[in-house]
Amino acid sequence: MELKELLLNEMAAEYPNTRKLLALIPDEKFDWKPHPKSMSMKQLAVHLAELPSWHAVVLHTSELDFGSWEYKPTEVKNNAALLALFDGELEKGRTALSAATNDQLLNETWTMRHGDHIISKTSKYEMIRHAFGQNTHHRAQLGVYLRLLDIPIPGVYGPSADEM
Repeated sequence: MELKELLLNEMAAEYPNTRKLLALIPDEKFDWKPHPKSMSMKQLAVHLAELPSWHAVVLHTSELDFGSWEYKPTEVKNNAALLALFDGELEKGRTALSAATNDQLLNETWTMRHGDHIISKTSKYEMIRHAFGQNTHHRAQLGVYLRLLDIPIPGVYGPSADEM
């Protein structure tokens, strides 16, 4: 089995769980945040929705410089737009990963920097795995947000307390 097939299998296992949680966000809670230093529900959700396309970013570039990057989160007005964003970003990531080669994944380097400061310099494979880790991390954050709002949480790796 090729490395990209393993990563595509991971996409097929992980991202539907992320979508399940994104689908639970009520439109009227987009501005809610659990703490003044926390991201709003909408900021967190948009970040999660955009993460699958990082696979394409990593595969089609050699680095990201936060010092010169002019990132603007995608504007969404409601949950339907959020889910459409997620679905589109997931397709971008899946398409790029489907075209990847083992050589590209293992032997091409990808650098994350802020100006001259190198944050990370890894293989493209390792950075894609990092994006999966970010998905899991922020999905767990979203689960806490939803729990604090008394929204029942679906199981991700087995049944949740709400399903038992």
